[in-house]
Amino acid sequence: MDRLIEKPKLSKATTKRLSLYLRCLKELHKEGVQRIKSSEFSQLTHVGSATIRRDFSQLGELGRSGYGYDVSYLISVFSSILDTIEEKRIALIGCGNLGQALLNNNFRRNENLNIVCAFDTDADKIGSVFNNVEVYSMDRLDEILSKEKVTIAISTVPSQYSQAAVENVVKNGVTAILSFAPDPIKVPEGITVHYIDLTTELQTLIYFDELAQSRRG
Repeated sequence: MDRLIEKPKLSKATTKRLSLYLRCLKELHKEGVQRIKSSEFSQLTHVGSATIRRDFSQLGELGRSGYGYDVSYLISVFSSILDTIEEKRIALIGCGNLGQALLNNNFRRNENLNIVCAFDTDADKIGSVFNNVEVYSMDRLDEILSKEKVTIAISTVPSQYSQAAVENVVKNGVTAILSFAPDPIKVPEGITVHYIDLTTELQTLIYFDELAQSRRG
């Protein structure tokens, strides 16, 4: 499918919401829902209707006043923007408990996001297979990344090893990295790194929960 619109420049927060919107829209589509209004979508996504309308307005004329939004059309637009139409082949670096959980899930809700190979330095894990994905030695990184045509990597290795791990995958053509280590990683220009810090996410969640509870009280 051709892109429906030129890829817009969106903030990180807006892009995260688009991913949430897309997931919810796909669920609506499975349930046979053909159109939805921003107020209804707000209840489903827990995002304010004004924020939804503002996000949507950045992408062109997606709906009509009084009619709402066509669910199938929104799925097409958001899929195009988020690059979920073409398969994205992903390498996982680090196969501890978190890495194994990611392998066993392997983006089952999105058939175009696929972890196709995994790597570890632990001899007990090398050669293991999780959800049809084999774990290789880091010594075979060059060979396997090239063979599998990987451009994205997920790193679950601890902070003290993350810099070296990322440098290795960048050398082999990876241009996008999701790191579960909170410490910043130095990468060349043109390489995109996003960080997931579970402690920060949990602290943020607790803050908003306590704020909501105080308002109810």
